[in-house]
Amino acid sequence: MSEDHERITRLEETIAHQAKVIEELSDQLTEQWKVVEQTRAKLDRLTERFLNLEEQSIEAPANTRPPHY
Repeated sequence: MSEDHERITRLEETIAHQAKVIEELSDQLTEQWKVVEQTRAKLDRLTERFLNLEEQSIEAPANTRPPHY
């Protein structure tokens, strides 16, 4: 019976360790998802700025010669 008790104890320890690792991985995944969302928001803002600058450059008057020519 002692051998069964030791086996159960080892299994419980393994389960406890795995539960801890799963919780840590879940926390890391949550943090990484926040980084992904922040990066996506920055990319959206940069894309909008780029499109605005591109639109302004299209609407800009053609380059003319400076007065000293």
